[in-house]
Amino acid sequence: MGDGIGRYRGTESKIAQWLRRRPRKPAADVPSREELLQASAAAGLPLAPAAHPVGYRCSCERIGCPTPARHPLSFAWQTQSTTDPAQIERWAEGQPQANFITATGMVHDVLDVPLEAGRAALERLLAEGVEVGPVAESGDALGGGRALFFTATRGTPEDEDEWWPCELDCHPETMDEHPGLRWHCRGSYVLVPPARLPGDRAVQWVRGPEHPLPDPLTLLEALTDACARHADRYDEHSEHHAVAWPLTR
Repeated sequence: MGDGIGRYRGTESKIAQWLRRRPRKPAADVPSREELLQASAAAGLPLAPAAHPVGYRCSCERIGCPTPARHPLSFAWQTQSTTDPAQIERWAEGQPQANFITATGMVHDVLDVPLEAGRAALERLLAEGVEVGPVAESGDALGGGRALFFTATRGTPEDEDEWWPCELDCHPETMDEHPGLRWHCRGSYVLVPPARLPGDRAVQWVRGPEHPLPDPLTLLEALTDACARHADRYDEHSEHHAVAWPLTR
């Protein structure tokens, strides 16, 4: 596995430069789908194939799929997830339309907030000189978009009361305290860029996987403050609740 990761170090450097500058370049200089996936795997994010959009529907063909193009293909995604470059290459070549998920709670967690709140928090964190890790955006602010802050995992603390499940804001008793925030950790997953969503929306990196994973607690105050300031704009029935991926797939 070490040799495979070394094989992609040149790719990671190109991706890091592209994500920092993001100028208009010829298409040949833009990292490919597989290069982006391999860079995520090289950073330690375990990946597994996921569904993809077919128009406004999901490729799984499930009638009324609640999370179209946002769920793993296999119910065994937790054991299937891997950072092995050869396996990811086989998946990427064999399933050219597939999105990919990354399983959280193994190496990394993801703090998942409404897009507008996430952008405000990121601006604050960078201005304060806080070490922010990889950040992705899903969808758009008008369509229930989300900002995904990738952090080191907290694992399983000895005190289980300190462990926050990813359904953090799904129950009425926690909505007021942590409006709009989900913490994806043990047993959860998120889409990893590049991913396509129904309606020509996408999941893309704002800060790529070359950034070290920070302690989630260093970001939590800024994220919860930003969520609280924007809480009056959220409707509990709006689409943003459909973008946090379920645990049952």
